[in-house]
Amino acid sequence: MAQTKLNTFGRVRTLEGWKAIAFSAALLERMLPNYQLFCETTGYDDEGACRHCLDLIWESLRSPKSRINFGLQLDKVEEATPDTQQYDFYGVYPAIDAAVALAATVNLIIGQDEQGAVVVSKLSQGSVEAYLLLTGEATDETVKRHPLMTFEIDVQQELLDILSDCRQNADTAKKLRELALEAGISNIGLEL
Repeated sequence: MAQTKLNTFGRVRTLEGWKAIAFSAALLERMLPNYQLFCETTGYDDEGACRHCLDLIWESLRSPKSRINFGLQLDKVEEATPDTQQYDFYGVYPAIDAAVALAATVNLIIGQDEQGAVVVSKLSQGSVEAYLLLTGEATDETVKRHPLMTFEIDVQQELLDILSDCRQNADTAKKLRELALEAGISNIGLEL
């Protein structure tokens, strides 16, 4: 399993351009429900900034010539990122992971971080690991073999497989988004 995890990160590192963005967007579809649950639970109001930003990322993948001010979107996402100083329960951490992953994807888009997809991949797997350890569903020794973690890695591998041989178009974006959502759960197992 450790080899698969390393292989996953190695494969993600090779992604460039729209493929890195599409991979990140698909993982974000599985992370954002954690953020949205945090908002619902706490009354935290991001005014839909994170969901809107992810929708704009998908729009840019479907229509590469669309003109979107991602610098402005980055500011909104950073402003909408929760602060651990204000919330003292576990739910803030997957919410932060989702917001940071979204910011990493925007930084990838605007050319500020070429390895943004690796950041998103690691944050998504890290959220799963932290959840499993905190809930006691796994230990340090068993976390990599837990079904939720193996599913996370399998999803990332399947996304990478699709991206290895496809063209940038609306159909590819739709296929990636559907794959991310098809299990009906977030990366930490919350029902969508």
